[in-house]
Amino acid sequence: MNETHASSPSPDLLSAAQAVAAGTDFAELSVSPAGLFWSEFRPQDAATRIWCWHDGATVCLTPEGFSVRSRVYEYGGGSFCLTDDAVVFVNEADQQIYLQPFDSQTPQPLTQGDKLFGDVRYARGQILAVEEDKDTHRLVAIDVADGRRQVLAEGADFYASPTVGPDGNRLVWIEWWRPHQPWTSTRLMSVERQADLAWGRPYCLAGGLGLESLQQPRFDEAGRLYCLTDRAGFWQPWVETLDGFGALPAAAADHASAPWQLGASTWAPLSDGAYLAAWFEDGKGLLGMRSAQGSVEDFSGDYSRFRSLAVDADYLYCIAASPVSPSAVIAISRADKRVQVLAGGVSPLPVERISQPQTLRYPSGSSEAHGYFYPAMNGDDKPPLVVFIHGGPTSACYPALDPRIQFWTQRGFAVADLNYRGSTGYGRAYRQALFLEWGVVDVEDACAVVEYLGNQGLIDPENAFIRGGSAGGYTTLCALAFKDVFRAGASLYGVSDPLALAEATHKFEADYLDWLIGDPDVDMARYRERTPLLHADQIKVPVIFFQGELDAVVVPAQTRDMLKALLENGIPAEGHFYPDERHGFRKAANLAHALETEWAFYRKVIDG
Repeated sequence: MNETHASSPSPDLLSAAQAVAAGTDFAELSVSPAGLFWSEFRPQDAATRIWCWHDGATVCLTPEGFSVRSRVYEYGGGSFCLTDDAVVFVNEADQQIYLQPFDSQTPQPLTQGDKLFGDVRYARGQILAVEEDKDTHRLVAIDVADGRRQVLAEGADFYASPTVGPDGNRLVWIEWWRPHQPWTSTRLMSVERQADLAWGRPYCLAGGLGLESLQQPRFDEAGRLYCLTDRAGFWQPWVETLDGFGALPAAAADHASAPWQLGASTWAPLSDGAYLAAWFEDGKGLLGMRSAQGSVEDFSGDYSRFRSLAVDADYLYCIAASPVSPSAVIAISRADKRVQVLAGGVSPLPVERISQPQTLRYPSGSSEAHGYFYPAMNGDDKPPLVVFIHGGPTSACYPALDPRIQFWTQRGFAVADLNYRGSTGYGRAYRQALFLEWGVVDVEDACAVVEYLGNQGLIDPENAFIRGGSAGGYTTLCALAFKDVFRAGASLYGVSDPLALAEATHKFEADYLDWLIGDPDVDMARYRERTPLLHADQIKVPVIFFQGELDAVVVPAQTRDMLKALLENGIPAEGHFYPDERHGFRKAANLAHALETEWAFYRKVIDG
């Protein structure tokens, strides 16, 4: 028995409730003469509200009874925008668009019915939006004055980023078709306004050949069009030219992450070819203004992750985080780089008690993988290890303070937070390494990090655990079924039966598995080889499951089937089901319960 972990945690340790409470998150910064606006999610009440900072004062605009969140494509995003005198938002409960004047606490509906809306943007008296009508998607415009709806584009499977030029006479957007995802192949489309003010015939500016992913189109004040594309290997800014699109000076690094959600803003053109951007380089996020000649003015300061950028004449605004501070809304003076924290950024721990990330780059198979290592904080030379597997799987983890990780390091566990092959932030080739290899290379990377850290003398490889949510849960279950590396694992709303997922999941991800594993009709043998549920008898270690009953991505039946199979095989297993949660938990009590229960589960395994 390891007495260090057998005893109850010290009362001065970060509790699960404290870790969850520190998980306030922010999104979608927007700046106007009326102030800086953002959406703020607090786990304590599981609601997202719009806040405004103006003249040094911060005020919440969203009244009780409303929560600002889109569910278009299930993952939402682009849930609010600004007009000249009002905020326009998607209400979580009914998914309709509401208009709320800045001086009012009474939002008024602009839409009614059963359609869903997201990626809302304001342009010349209209709200542009992605409209979801069951399994059909369109771009629409809704008049602010009377709610009249106009279809702007339809026929493609998916749309994003409707953007109007400064003179109002040009509209661009991103679209893509199944079986592609927005990070594999998209098209940049354009249409001009005609003399009668109607929109003309749309045409393709770039993409569509399956070789590049475009995102975040932008106009500058002069009407020049820019877009991020990964045609040169990384998501980088390009500008429209007479011959098509040409690359701007940029770091050989991703200037965006995979667009799971609508409304991302990780860069902004300024003037004369200059731009503000956040990018990910050598395991760290950077923020800078790059001139047309290529020189960079660095605004990163002490922060290591930047998202949701906005800019005005005096400040750069963003959501930023560092290894010792959680997400915060900050304003950075363009004159002297002085930082003001407008919201968030308060650590639940003093700096000296925070385990800080060490960049991992380690061999795995015939390649290498990336991630971050967080040492245990109890002084144990060879502590147990928890391997964190992010969801997606086309997503990433970042070197920023995550109170959930600190919960583990406070209790004597080291943590390896992995950006396994297929993760974003390392270019298109690294991201594409997961093509037809899900359940193989990600599992290989998860196991290789245990060997690597063990050989470095940093952990006890005999006491390694693995956990993951959603796609990370699938990697977890595959590692437990097909490898003999981990003592136990946790699947949070994780995939245990890919074929069942393909039959039940929503349109946005309906073909994702074809890319990750293969065509179910042609590659059935491969699916069977990589389905944890069919190999449950090969899992010989304890497993704990956490599942939301309202989950439309990984339906609860999957988790119940996997739990039943393990219990029938005599494997110690637990299942915890939350009737009020969807895909990814949001309620503070449920988040804290899951964290505390998972820790107690591992402690019981270690204690024997």
